[in-house]
Amino acid sequence: MKRRKALSALAALAAFSGSPSLSAFSMNSLIKRKIGSTGEEIPCVGLGTWQTFDVGSHDEERKPLREVLNTLVKTGASVVDSSPMYGSSEEVVGDLSSELKMNDKLFIATKVWTSGKDAGIRQMQNSFRLLRRERIDLMQVHNLVDWKVHYQTLKKWKEEGKIRYIGLTHYTDSMHETLRQIIESTPIDFIQINYSLNSRNAEKTLLPAARDKGVAVLINRPFDEGALFRNVKGKAVPAYAKEFDCTTWGSFFLKYILANPAVTCVIPGTSNPKHLADNLSAGTGKLPEPSHLKKMIAEI
Repeated sequence: MKRRKALSALAALAAFSGSPSLSAFSMNSLIKRKIGSTGEEIPCVGLGTWQTFDVGSHDEERKPLREVLNTLVKTGASVVDSSPMYGSSEEVVGDLSSELKMNDKLFIATKVWTSGKDAGIRQMQNSFRLLRRERIDLMQVHNLVDWKVHYQTLKKWKEEGKIRYIGLTHYTDSMHETLRQIIESTPIDFIQINYSLNSRNAEKTLLPAARDKGVAVLINRPFDEGALFRNVKGKAVPAYAKEFDCTTWGSFFLKYILANPAVTCVIPGTSNPKHLADNLSAGTGKLPEPSHLKKMIAEI
C-alpha cells in the first residue's frame, strides 16, 4: 500500500481550511512527553524542515508549507526543527509562522553550524532574525561542530534568557558513543539523533543513557531517508497494528520509535499536509507493547 493511497481515507476527515484529517484530533489528543531538565511537556511528534522548507518566496512554493504549519498548530503540535544548513528553511518558517500569527505557538529548535566563537554568535544572531524570534526555545550544536566552544556561548545565553534549552545533534550511528560520553559528563538538555525501525543502534546505549540522565531526545531520519517505505512496497500494514491504533505504514514506523520511552519527540520532515496529518496520528492513541516490537522489526 502506497502512503498516498493509504492516506486517502484520512483526507475525507478534513475539517479546518481544507487541512486533512484535523477532525481526527483534539488539542489534547497528542501524547506529550517531559523535557527532563525542567519537566515541561511537549507533543511527541513535530516537524523537520530539511529540504522540505528550503523554497523561494513565491506563493505557489510556500502555499503547502503554510498549510503544513497551520495543520501542525491546529492539531496541538508545536515542535519545528531547522538549521542554517537547511537553505532558506529558517526564513520560511519565520515568515509563514508570523504571517499566520502562530510564531509564538511554536517550540522553535534550530542550530549553530560553524567553527569559532564569533562566527557562531553571528550565525545564531542571524537565526534569531530569520525566525523572527527574540528567544529560541532550543539551540543545538549541529553535528557537534566545535561544540565545546559553542557550548560556552549557549550556557551564557541560557542564563540570560536568550535560549531556553541547549542541545547537540548528529545523524550517524558512529557518533552515538561520543554523544553518550558527552551527556554523561556535561549538562545538556537535548540531543537529536538518527533512529528508525531499521536503524536501531541508538537503542544499545545512547537512549538508555539519555533516559538515565534526564536528557530529552529528538529523532531525525525516522523513515531512514525513505528506505522504510521502499522496504514495504506492495505490502499491507499488518492486522496486529490495529492493536496500537495504527492503519498506515508511516504511523507504523513512527509508533515503533515512540514506543521507546527515552524518545521525547520525533521530527519527520514533510511539505505535504496529508503526510503531516498521518505523522501526527502516530502520536495519538495506543503505542506498541514490547510484545509487538519484534514483529514490527520482522516486517522490514
